[in-house]
Amino acid sequence: MASTVRIPTVLRNAVGGHATLQVDGATIGEILGKLGAEYPTIHDQLFNADGSLHRFLNIYVNDDDVRYIGGLNAPVSSGDEVSLLPAVAGGAVA
Repeated sequence: MASTVRIPTVLRNAVGGHATLQVDGATIGEILGKLGAEYPTIHDQLFNADGSLHRFLNIYVNDDDVRYIGGLNAPVSSGDEVSLLPAVAGGAVA
């Protein structure tokens, strides 16, 4: 059984309009690698040129931020939910 990857609205055009996708993999790196291979347009939104995770994309396995549980090596189990969340920044406080 695969993990469910939740795709934010801003990235859906890169994956054929899908809000969720089922992707197999034991780590975040495997899941994102497969996602980028199947949908090449999203690859640069996920990874930097050196293969590291893009710093303006927050990724969660269930409720855990992957930056604190192993980054690309963060474990993912069958049935887990992976959420891709673009970072939001800027704006002045009134």
